[in-house]
This record gives sequence, C-alpha cells and structure tokens, in this order.
Amino acid sequence: MGSLAWEVIGVIDTDGHCAEWTFPADPGAVRTARAAVRGQLRDWDLESLGDTATLLVSELVTNSLQHAAGPIGVRLLRPENLPRILLVEVSDPLPDPPHEHPVRPDDESGRGLHLVASASRRWGTRTDNTGKTVWFELAVPG
Repeated sequence: MGSLAWEVIGVIDTDGHCAEWTFPADPGAVRTARAAVRGQLRDWDLESLGDTATLLVSELVTNSLQHAAGPIGVRLLRPENLPRILLVEVSDPLPDPPHEHPVRPDDESGRGLHLVASASRRWGTRTDNTGKTVWFELAVPG
C-alpha cells in the first residue's frame, strides 16, 4: 500500500465534545478510521464503546468505499444535552441513502447496515447537497 492508505485529509477537534476526520476514498481508510475512533474514545474515557463503535464505523466506511468515489468523513459527537449518548456519523459524497435488506446466512456481503441496526441504540441517514450521512447512536454506560 502507498502512503495514501494511511492519510487523513483533515482533523477537527472542538471543545472536547466533537472529533471529526476526513479520509481519502482508499482501502486504508477503514483501518485509519478505526484507529482514530478507538483513540478518541480512549481520550474521552469511553473505551467500553470501542469495540462496537469501531466495528460499526468499519462497516460504514467500507460501504462508502464500495459505493462512493470521494472523501469519507467520520464524526464523533458527545451532545452536551444528551450526555449518555455517543453519536457517530459517516459521510460521503454519494447522495443515495443505503437500504437495509434481509440477510441470509450464506450471504457474503450486505451485513453492514444489519450490524448497525442491531448494535446501535438507533440509526438513520440524511442527505444534503454534498452527499449523505449515515449516523448511529450508542448508549454511554454509567
């Protein structure tokens, strides 16, 4: 893999309640996004959410890589008005929202949204003039 595989296009960290990264549409983005999310959760003392959050981010970044050809954004948000919630967003420039479909035991792909739906508190999508965002919420223990 070239150096682009480990590149982060941009990083924003605001007030300790939000962390945001932009990754190139390259297969290395999945690994880099997982590491960024895990590291931020460790910094926020939310390591207990690390496995679930990184699995779901991996699935959504992989979906973006398969269907979109532009930069992929990952954002973690700890809403001040909802302190027991971690909001995670993955965005890309493709405006078409993903659709969850039934998964059969012998299917080799298509489980990403099923995992997001079953492992998160709730999830959804939104579109705007720059593409789409798939988001999910995880309950913060405690």
